[in-house]
Amino acid sequence: MALLQYRAPVDYDAQQAAFESFLSDFKTSPEQTITTALGNINIDEDDLSDEYDFMDEDDDAQQRRQRERAQKRTPQHKYKDMLQLLADRKLDEVVIELDDLQSFERDVNEGLKLVESVENNTKHYVEILSRAVDKLMPQPSIDISFKDDVLDVLMANRQQRNRDLEEVAERQMDPTIINEQYPAQLTRRYTLVFKSRTSTPDNPVKALSVRQIRGDHLGHLITIRGIATRVSDVKPMVQVSAYTCDRCGCEIFQPVTDKQYGPLTMCPSQDCKDNQAKGQLYPSSRASKFLPFQEVKIQELAEQVPIGQIPRIMTVLCYGSLVRQINPGDVVDIGGIFLPTPYTGFKAMRAGLLTDTYLEAHHVLQHKKAYEDMEIDPLVMRRIAKFTQTGNQYEYLAKSIAPEIYGHLDVKKALLLLLVGGVTKEVGDGMRIRGDINMCLMGDPGVAKSQLLKYISKVAPRGVYTTGRGSSGVGLTAAVMRDPVTDEMVLEGGALVLADNGICCIDEFDKMDDNDRTAIHEVMEQQTISISKAGISTTLNARTSILAAANPLYGRYNTRLSAVENINLPAALLSRFDIMFLMLDTPTRDTDARLAKHVAYVHMHGKHPDLGTEDGVVFTPAEVRAYVAQARTFRPVVPSGVSEYMIKTYVRLRSQQKRNEKIKSQNFGNTTPRTLLGVVRLAQALARLRFSNTVTQDDVDEALRLIESSKESLAGDNANSNRRAPNASSKIYNLVKGIADSGACRANEDADDEDEEDEFGIELSLRKVKERVIAKGFTENQWLTALEEYTELDVWQTAGNGTRLVFITSNNAERNESSEE
Repeated sequence: MALLQYRAPVDYDAQQAAFESFLSDFKTSPEQTITTALGNINIDEDDLSDEYDFMDEDDDAQQRRQRERAQKRTPQHKYKDMLQLLADRKLDEVVIELDDLQSFERDVNEGLKLVESVENNTKHYVEILSRAVDKLMPQPSIDISFKDDVLDVLMANRQQRNRDLEEVAERQMDPTIINEQYPAQLTRRYTLVFKSRTSTPDNPVKALSVRQIRGDHLGHLITIRGIATRVSDVKPMVQVSAYTCDRCGCEIFQPVTDKQYGPLTMCPSQDCKDNQAKGQLYPSSRASKFLPFQEVKIQELAEQVPIGQIPRIMTVLCYGSLVRQINPGDVVDIGGIFLPTPYTGFKAMRAGLLTDTYLEAHHVLQHKKAYEDMEIDPLVMRRIAKFTQTGNQYEYLAKSIAPEIYGHLDVKKALLLLLVGGVTKEVGDGMRIRGDINMCLMGDPGVAKSQLLKYISKVAPRGVYTTGRGSSGVGLTAAVMRDPVTDEMVLEGGALVLADNGICCIDEFDKMDDNDRTAIHEVMEQQTISISKAGISTTLNARTSILAAANPLYGRYNTRLSAVENINLPAALLSRFDIMFLMLDTPTRDTDARLAKHVAYVHMHGKHPDLGTEDGVVFTPAEVRAYVAQARTFRPVVPSGVSEYMIKTYVRLRSQQKRNEKIKSQNFGNTTPRTLLGVVRLAQALARLRFSNTVTQDDVDEALRLIESSKESLAGDNANSNRRAPNASSKIYNLVKGIADSGACRANEDADDEDEEDEFGIELSLRKVKERVIAKGFTENQWLTALEEYTELDVWQTAGNGTRLVFITSNNAERNESSEE
């Protein structure tokens, strides 16, 4: 009994004719199909266009430019021109956009359902469209020369032989001669891929997660979103294996479609059969065809995984021009064909009837591009430039970082500088000085440290979020494992390698084991990871900024103990952080009321309240990322005048630390040479934010202010809790004294002689000191009251028509302060 027969639901011959018509007749024009972006203003008159080049002074260049403009305005044969480039060996990939096919089908309206057929049976239509491309391939306009690749010469000879055989078959009317032609896979020097339809209101297309893929997607063209965790090396995969017979001299070709195949040993040619000679076949690698092949493992994103589930993984196979497009840590949308692959060998005996599945990649879309690869929308840059001209972009961008979180403005400013980063330098002898800024947030539970880390990992192009207890040393650096494809020992990068050229956010930093924490030491300063395991000895790049969040040793910060006792981290690790903030949860009536009001507003309206910026300006994460990408194109340098100011400030900070060690029994946050490098990095980041290539003194002052603010938060332990709380004037005095000791806000930067300072006092700029005091939350009346009180006490004096503030002497000032209390 014969098996039931089912007629094919589509006419493949008619569809191939339609595809040939589409490839030869489809027209497109940028001005007809793409709405011109508002940012690309193009008047297109003779000399008024923004594309006009004033270096074109000759008439020939002007005429050529006019011809190019006229050519842009006329509709172009998109795929016909692509085939010509293919024939001229300038292109090795044919991308068929299903949007173009859909518009062509809508215009022709033959009812062949081309797009639907391609999406439902993609693998078969790759071959059908390849036949259409082969049929329409034009003659090359550039002849083969000795400069071309050996493969080009081989391809040209094979195509010429195929054409000669066609002519002979036509002349002798013997169709069997055509069977002697080279197989189509050998004469094609291109990869044909499909690009999925874009999402429209009528036909919304959403990228699937690995968990949403079902059996009815088999053979379909689908799009999957995930993060790449492992990428194998690029290896050549055989597509057509060629052999040469030692008896008859025939060339035998064996197309390979599966992952495994058995090579031929006996010659199957007609000559050997007629002579009854069992000729032996020798493989010919030069006549064979190989494709670049790469295996990629993608994993579900964190937000796609249900609670309590393990993220699922899918294998993606990349061929031809799609290799080397994905790196570990990339968040990608991959469009491709979902296919099954049966187990072979011993795996098949163990698995039984089970099959494995994989995705054959056709199109890759990067989501979080590296800063240098980002294409910034002109509209976004124009909106940001509008506020940049006012000079308030630093405040606006800082308030735009996690605007739903109340307060912590200095912390947000430091996080903004962490995103921008300093300038990484390579000295002539190969030594590398890092420009990435490392930051640590210490504080009580419930001050939104984790939320800030999550936000930064979302904004950064390569942001990796991990926790201390959930990360081992191997998980942070790299694991040695066996590659299932090649059976070799390979390295699989951990969180720090995945965050290369990005930011690694480590929560619960204090919960990490000491052995695991030592893996971070080398990364934070040298920005490399040295591996010596399983016969692999290498160094991996980990050019990443570390953003760590930790809780104090006793759960909450104990104000009766020093900062060293509260923060249970080794000094070698703490010195590698450029800036550290202590975020305390101190109950005060006004602050608690404002915080509760802010939180209630966010819960009622689903958005943050007005942040006090002009016109309520808050930048979205995409706009912050675009601004940071633009800022990172600048490489600021430190001029000699600012360098001298920085040197004097560093010397004063060291002497201040020496004095503090005598006065206080316990000191935290030593000033080391790394502190100076931290000031340089913060100042360079501030200059980048201004889109400037020169660091100014104001940048250094702001960097010092942030470091002062972080040290004040760390030194804010209430050791003498039995003393009465100081009033506003005393607080202002302590603040101004700290500014004077740090060397900031000097009225005359050249006067650095300590004897002169002891005799005449320390001169500060009254305007700068006032700005610092007001920035700390004091009112102008409180500042004037403190100024008057301490002037009467003869602690300081105003000089220079009220532009300078002069401390009489440090000892006298301290004596008067104690008597005032």
